[in-house]
Amino acid sequence: MSGKYDLIVIGGGPGGLTAAEMAASKHKTVLIIEKDGWGGTCTHRGCIPTKALLTCSKFYSDVKKLKRLGINMDQVTVDFAAMKKHQQQMVKVASLGAHKALVDAGVETRQGTGEILSPREVTYTDPSGQSQLLQTENVLIAWGAVPQILPGVRTSARILTSDDILNVDTLPACMVIVGGSFIGVEYAVLFAELGVKVILVELLERILPQEDEDAADFLAKELVRLGVAVHTSTRLISLKETESGVVLQAEKKDEALEMRAGFTLLCTGRKPLLLSDQLGRLGILHTSAGITVDRKMMTNIGGIYAVGDVTGGMMLAHRAAAQARVAVQSMFGGSDYVCDEKTIPSVVYSHPQVARVGFTRAAAEAQGLDVEITTSAYSANIIARSELMGQGFARAVFHQGKIIGALIVGDGAAELIAPLALAVSGEMTKKQLRKWVIPHPTLGEIFAPLIHE
Repeated sequence: MSGKYDLIVIGGGPGGLTAAEMAASKHKTVLIIEKDGWGGTCTHRGCIPTKALLTCSKFYSDVKKLKRLGINMDQVTVDFAAMKKHQQQMVKVASLGAHKALVDAGVETRQGTGEILSPREVTYTDPSGQSQLLQTENVLIAWGAVPQILPGVRTSARILTSDDILNVDTLPACMVIVGGSFIGVEYAVLFAELGVKVILVELLERILPQEDEDAADFLAKELVRLGVAVHTSTRLISLKETESGVVLQAEKKDEALEMRAGFTLLCTGRKPLLLSDQLGRLGILHTSAGITVDRKMMTNIGGIYAVGDVTGGMMLAHRAAAQARVAVQSMFGGSDYVCDEKTIPSVVYSHPQVARVGFTRAAAEAQGLDVEITTSAYSANIIARSELMGQGFARAVFHQGKIIGALIVGDGAAELIAPLALAVSGEMTKKQLRKWVIPHPTLGEIFAPLIHE
């Protein structure tokens, strides 16, 4: 073990992993410290376990379509224990893969905690409590985020956060989900597809308030079709646990509502994990929304950088990785890569999915941009119809002939958004996009009307 490093990374999530591997590829001496599990929230409490479970629920839900294709399957049942095993296996594979990638890159890895004493000093403490003072040229903070709990609400065995729910081993008969952001919507889809009675409560006028309004409305109808009771413009008054479940008191347009269920799932957002004692002692600028960084991802203290959820904003794994590349480039030189928030795609892994990059129509018009909107429907695509994908649409937003935003609502949206993200980040024009030859028959042909209208 060395005591002097070019870079010490604190946090082994997507941002920390990317920074460590990239710095090592530049032949730098790198140490990464992780307190819990390699891969961070994404691997253990977010992206990987939830998508593993959503895969299971979608397969189960899609069985109902097979009869139309001439495939009859009777007595199909849910084995939630087996689904949980799949979830745990995917987490294990992802975590082991993350650690192996670090080792293969030549990064030194340590389990435990790292406390920043100065821009050049970090105290490492192992799980047994033994500490060591380490020297470094640079420090990268990748502390991540934690669930945000509403004031006055306490978690319990039946009042759960999005982290806690992954430890539940049996399906409840009924569940109230508080919060209609992407996390709440994804869990609503998951449990509804598995036969759980789901009630979704959202304070604002619509679910997915950060997304395109048409996409949110479309998905709200899909949730209702799944059997989800969607209550928007509904304010939580109180939440209590009883011997048999939970009781939620709410108010919807001056109407008092009482909801009872086996569990309540709190999906009221996540907040940056800010170790205020360290930040305060070091003089690092921050607010409750996150650590303040410049375009190079450096804090106001030279040599200390921060990436990922701890910086606030869009809490996405690929955003953290993009920020990490900028930070390492700033430390050690390299390409002129810049992390442009406007070109980072986001995905809601509902069924159907919602994927977006760049400007929505509303956001563009709010900035006074003169935009042209083109739209394409899933119903006009032969693969979407052949594979019974249902309804959906794609939309492109153009300004002065350049694509500045794109939206896809439908099966496969998460994969389809990638080429549009490339187009948006490259500020491609319609003329350039018209050179794009898309194979037939494919779902990707849904893009053709967007660029040839």
